[in-house]
Amino acid sequence: MLTEEERSFLRYWEHNRARKKRMWWQLAAGMPLAVALITAILINVFSGWFRGATAALQMRPSLLLTVLGATLLIVVFIVVFSAKHRWDQNEQRYRELLLRERNEPPFS
Repeated sequence: MLTEEERSFLRYWEHNRARKKRMWWQLAAGMPLAVALITAILINVFSGWFRGATAALQMRPSLLLTVLGATLLIVVFIVVFSAKHRWDQNEQRYRELLLRERNEPPFS
């Protein structure tokens, strides 16, 4: 027998599974994690605690574009990967609950 929480998840996921699979939604959902990571990376790069990186950025300013491009790629990867993983987890839970619901005896 399914609990009320499991039933409410089934209803929720039936209505929202197609919307949450879209790329735009995945980008929006994973953005806070990516922004936090990129902020930490940029603070480390520009804080000057690693003198070799600071010297390299001062000698070749074009490295700044490389750092910004790399952070953009990291953001896209983290956002898409985390959103797809979360969607897969919810989809798996949804299918497991549907199977449990179908296999229940009618009068238990």
